[in-house]
Amino acid sequence: MSGSERADPNSAVTVVLPDGQTRELAGGATGADLAASLGRRAAKDALVAVADGEQLDLDRPLPDGASVSLVFPSSDEGLEVLRHSTAHVLAQAVLRLYPGATFSIGPPITDGFYYDFDLGVDDAGRPRTFSDDDLAAIEAEMRAIVAARQPFIRAEVDRAAADELFASHPYKIEILDGEADDPASGPTGGVITTYRNTDEFVDLCRGPHVPHTGRLGHFKLMRVAGAYWRGDEHRQMLQRIYGTAWGTKAELAAHLERLEEAAKRDHRRLVTELDLLSFPAELGGGLAVWHPKGAVIRKIMEDYSRDRHEAGGYEFVYTPHLANARLFETSGHLDFYAEGMYPPMEMDNGVYYPKPMNCPMHCLIFSQRQRSYRELPLRMFELGTVYRYERSGTLHGLMRVRGFTQDDSHLFLTPEQLGDEIEGLLDFVLSVLSAFGFEDFTFKLSTQDPEKFVGTPEGWERATAALREALDRRGHDYDVAAGEAAFYGPKIDIDVQDVIGRSWQLSTIQLDFNLPERFDLRYTGADGELHRPIMVHRALFGAIERFFGVMVEHYAGAFPPWLAPTQAVVLGVRADHDAFASQVVAQLAEAGFRAEMVPADDPLGARIRRAKLEKVPYVLVVGDDDVAAGTVGVNPRGQAVRRDVPLAEFMAQLDDEVESKATDVGSADQS
Repeated sequence: MSGSERADPNSAVTVVLPDGQTRELAGGATGADLAASLGRRAAKDALVAVADGEQLDLDRPLPDGASVSLVFPSSDEGLEVLRHSTAHVLAQAVLRLYPGATFSIGPPITDGFYYDFDLGVDDAGRPRTFSDDDLAAIEAEMRAIVAARQPFIRAEVDRAAADELFASHPYKIEILDGEADDPASGPTGGVITTYRNTDEFVDLCRGPHVPHTGRLGHFKLMRVAGAYWRGDEHRQMLQRIYGTAWGTKAELAAHLERLEEAAKRDHRRLVTELDLLSFPAELGGGLAVWHPKGAVIRKIMEDYSRDRHEAGGYEFVYTPHLANARLFETSGHLDFYAEGMYPPMEMDNGVYYPKPMNCPMHCLIFSQRQRSYRELPLRMFELGTVYRYERSGTLHGLMRVRGFTQDDSHLFLTPEQLGDEIEGLLDFVLSVLSAFGFEDFTFKLSTQDPEKFVGTPEGWERATAALREALDRRGHDYDVAAGEAAFYGPKIDIDVQDVIGRSWQLSTIQLDFNLPERFDLRYTGADGELHRPIMVHRALFGAIERFFGVMVEHYAGAFPPWLAPTQAVVLGVRADHDAFASQVVAQLAEAGFRAEMVPADDPLGARIRRAKLEKVPYVLVVGDDDVAAGTVGVNPRGQAVRRDVPLAEFMAQLDDEVESKATDVGSADQS
């Protein structure tokens, strides 16, 4: 309902509560009145009301006969309202502290909020910027605004009034003109709404908001970043302040503790400290070189993946790193993915592009000869390196790079094979992810966008039903993302949760009705007729680089023995023990283990500390008694030291851990 609508104050209002009960309220009753009628706790905690699916400020009248619920801070909806309102307080504080500044957008985001500002220029004509040191003063001003319990007052205005209100704020005018999008603050449905906290501060916003600023307070400003207006590198660079906000003090403290733990696990720092890989500036952004230790882990990952795929009935293929533009015209990538591709290379025999995807080349392999239904399912697998253009501001260590290797599989099936194949894929994906230490999985089924799709509605229904049934038969709970499938087919996304509770989207099972049509892929069926195969894209790791980064953070760099680049370091107590330490390393190496000997050039304690900092699973110390008895002292990572362990016994234990792929996930500071 619009803010101008008012219920008849002389007529009672009846609303339907979430449990199906009805409640009669006085005419003109608001969400706040409903909350008060439900008890002191509801009146104290409610943030906004939802009437027939529309969020309303608590001071807005409720429509008669509406289904109404209240939103509380403990819910996702409540947190979004809290964060949106806190973003407004941030904007108010900055405009107070920085005369002449202007603001653009300030939406709630996962775990927090941000707001973008233009601070103008200094006396020398240089753009003014925030520093992290400014956050304390801004946060203090925000807390003063919270303490003032300023109401959020909603108003509907016409365009002339809006132009007057925001005459000195050009970014708001662009939003009003429809030239820029702001999901949190932009006008909707032709109605321009504003929220005012004081005579001095008003913002363009559709709302809703908490009743007053005193309902806020469990927040912290986190960092400053640059952000181009409208994401356009040719437009103004704005100053973005990120913050986090929660419903309670305890929730805020728990989040900050998670962030502290995440910082300890930041793969960008750990890959350098552990000498795993680097991003040399000479290469350009988003391109990594793998050092020997990192390469060892990557080889183990890739070898394991190859072994599992070979055992799973996949056929290995290899494809080149670039292709003629005609291939990407056929696949459609030049129509819908050109911005993600690198510029073309003009050659004497045509135009070529570095490949952004492996799938078009796998389609070419399928189409090289006539296929029979007896060959299906045909499962192709490739560790294929692809190249995608990412803006420099979006690059983030291994999580977002420009050149990466996918463990890419494409399956070609008959319609009758789809259900069983999807079930098998689910089992295969979870089995491999579990081997790398992930145990908590969530599933999302993305279904057809009714406006944008290729293929027939009947084909989509059958394919989506096959995905649903596979998830149901395997007993996996899943969320349905209605209308969020790509235009070429429904899909299942599989997220993993790491040891500190963060969710990572890794694996995808994606059906494709588009490429088989574009490449005119066919097989001869049992009836002797030609049929179109169903194509399934399956990424398991997703990208080797990103998966590696996730693992570094999951394990805090302390890889389990089967993955660790060095499984054991052998240290002699004194220099005269080095010869025996070398013999121990030789026996470990002969048995297939990765071991190193560090000479006794430094004190033993210093060498042990260094090995612990390198997160080696086992430090073996040998002294006089060990030389005489053929034993070792075993100093395991995060566990108690054992003395006088026969080397054969230790090797048998390590072998069991490697064979079983035991995962000893610990804290980031384990030693």
